[in-house]
Amino acid sequence: MSRTSKYDEDHSFVSPVVKYLLFFFNVIFWIIALVLISIGVYSRIVKHETALACLTIDPALLLMIVGIMMFFITFCGCVGSLRENICLLQTFCICLTIIFLLQLVAGVLGFVFSDRARGKVTDMVNSAIKHYRDDLDLQNLIDYGQKQFNCCGGISYMDWSQNMYFNCSKENPSKERCSVPYSCCLLAKDEGIINTMCGQGMQGFNYQEAGAFINTNGCIDKVVNWIHSNLFLLGGIALGLAIPQLVGILLSQILINQIQDQIKLQNYNLQHRSDPWS
Repeated sequence: MSRTSKYDEDHSFVSPVVKYLLFFFNVIFWIIALVLISIGVYSRIVKHETALACLTIDPALLLMIVGIMMFFITFCGCVGSLRENICLLQTFCICLTIIFLLQLVAGVLGFVFSDRARGKVTDMVNSAIKHYRDDLDLQNLIDYGQKQFNCCGGISYMDWSQNMYFNCSKENPSKERCSVPYSCCLLAKDEGIINTMCGQGMQGFNYQEAGAFINTNGCIDKVVNWIHSNLFLLGGIALGLAIPQLVGILLSQILINQIQDQIKLQNYNLQHRSDPWS
């Protein structure tokens, strides 16, 4: 006797708790996805940017990409759970599983090949420095990072010479020649007004001389040291990101199995009606 043969026609394998829990779980992240897309689109419109030179490090574009991916995945989860659609639920489950595995692989590779990962990060930071004046969002992000970590540039403050405005060559006509952004400066806690010209000409000084006015250490070493000092915090964040994904995978797989059992019951009842002697 099959599993479905002992249930009557009115029986439902699909649990409303699992169904609507998965639905509301996806609604929350669907709303978050819409917020991310809206912020990204608004940022692009406000900046009136049409050039695509800096898209790989454009925070607004990254928000839009993440938001669109989340929107598609959570849409499949919402509609799939509400309509009990196996195809959409499988798409949702597979996408979450792939994302989870990619995060896991990226974490392992980043730990095993830490030197190469550091090199990639250095390249990204140098690219961001080159485009510092081209993107307002990127500029604010770099300034925020340099102020929070009390650092300047990637490896050192001299990295700012890679930017065409801060370049130290004699041919550079910029008024910011040989300077660094104000976010590199050492600011007193009681200083009410920020002197945005405090980094003027700092690349022309040696480390000891510049150290009296700006942070001379690069941000990469500062960030690496911060990561080593906050491994438990980062582990907690990683776990916090992984748990919703695992919950989504688990709930969707349970619901898929329940829907499949329900379909088997319906097929059995149809067959039983057409052939009452079976």
